[in-house]
Amino acid sequence: MFYKQHSLFLLSFAIFCEAANILYVIPFSSKSHYIFLKPIGLELARRGHNVTVITSYKEAKPPKTYHEVMVDNKSIWEIIGGERPNVFTMVGLSAEEFHDKILWSGGLAMTEVALNSKEVQELLKNDHKFDLVISEQFFQEAMYVLAHKYDAPLALVTTYGNCMRHNIITRNPLQLSTVISEFLDIREPTSFWGRLRNMYFALYEFVWWKYWYLEKQEALVKKYVPHLKEPVPSLYDLQKDTALMLYNSHFSFDNAAAYGPNIVEIGGVHLSKSDEVLPKDLQEILDGAKHGVVYVNFGSNVKSSELPLEKKNTFLNIFRELKQLVIWKWEDETLDDKPKNLIIRKWLPQKEILSHPNIKVFISHGGLIGTQEAIFHGIPIIGIPIYADQFNNLLQAQEIGFGQILEFKDINEENLRNKLNNVLKDDKYGVKAKEISARFKDRPMSALDTAVYWLEYVIRNKGATYMKNPALKLNRIASTMLDVYVFIFMVFTIIFFILTKILKTLFTNVSKNKRKQKRN
Repeated sequence: MFYKQHSLFLLSFAIFCEAANILYVIPFSSKSHYIFLKPIGLELARRGHNVTVITSYKEAKPPKTYHEVMVDNKSIWEIIGGERPNVFTMVGLSAEEFHDKILWSGGLAMTEVALNSKEVQELLKNDHKFDLVISEQFFQEAMYVLAHKYDAPLALVTTYGNCMRHNIITRNPLQLSTVISEFLDIREPTSFWGRLRNMYFALYEFVWWKYWYLEKQEALVKKYVPHLKEPVPSLYDLQKDTALMLYNSHFSFDNAAAYGPNIVEIGGVHLSKSDEVLPKDLQEILDGAKHGVVYVNFGSNVKSSELPLEKKNTFLNIFRELKQLVIWKWEDETLDDKPKNLIIRKWLPQKEILSHPNIKVFISHGGLIGTQEAIFHGIPIIGIPIYADQFNNLLQAQEIGFGQILEFKDINEENLRNKLNNVLKDDKYGVKAKEISARFKDRPMSALDTAVYWLEYVIRNKGATYMKNPALKLNRIASTMLDVYVFIFMVFTIIFFILTKILKTLFTNVSKNKRKQKRN
């Protein structure tokens, strides 16, 4: 079996790690983020560590050593002002607009809500000792100061893949020709204009983040985390000094990239262990679907019930043509003109549904968590990207060969019918999905065991400073070899100048001799 609670690798090579006090900071209120992040804290607690978790979500039956510090549970839309928008209206937002309208303002507001929450303030007022601070990296950098407050190493974990800002800070190779900035959609990433766009956006985001956004986060530190031991490092330096970064990626699906030893891929960590099972009614429905099932879910933030009428009718008309059963996450109580082969639910246990052998295709918005769940279970994807990294995830699936993209603006009966027929009737999509699933699972140990191993490694080795890029000890010019390149350029320029002068002198002398001979 692929994932066991304790792999042979761990039994053979793991070094005993005594119980540690760990602070786990995951206050962001997005459900999909929590689904990915919670297994790490729960597993650390199961292995005997005392884990204090700053979170917006409460676990029903956590381990005894899992202590929750609850954040005021407010949605990002609520705190940035105004009502929740119809997310489908965000289709077509550029990466710059998405940052301006959502990420910058939402990140600051969510960070302030977390720091100002009653239970968090009580935690900060009391004396505690932590051996490690783990924080989600998602536009809440003020939380990093807790590593300084408790004099503990800082580990970061992302719910997305390669982080361009972190690469720039830690001198990790940028690889802009093959690694796309997170939240940037590029139709042809390897083209000249695609690579130029990627480079521009990486610099654009980094400059705004470092010289504007971090100043706002620093202000939150001063307001909500006073009386820190001096000198207080900047949030930039705290991230630069990060002991460990865990990326939600894996080279079996994402483009292979060069990382330093303190950057570790843990893509699919939420899939390593699950005690959940399908509800009895859904189990019976899926078991009885003799022609298979088309599963439709646009994630926790995108509501299918908000589809424009024309596009909603497109889905209903095409579903009506299918012999397959269709299960759709539909957030309203009713759905007019619902086909007989369509089952709707406000909420669906996605991991468990995708694990069922009768699922034939997953119609998705292309969020990374859901995409990884489809990869894990070998399910082909038809993706309708809405915003952020969704297009990139689906483009990767399409290029590998187990998915197809249907852009929102192109949703009509002909296009949807063609996409569904292609995936349902052509075995190559299912075969490729199973192939990707096998290689996604083919690892020395599970993603969860990998994450826990390296977190415990940092604790055992007091921050493991030797894993950091030695280029951090050099200034930017020296670490990029710019001074060496300039020196070599100058040497060649001087040599060229000298050779030019010599040749010019020789040519002049030869010309003079020839003229003299002619006169004689």
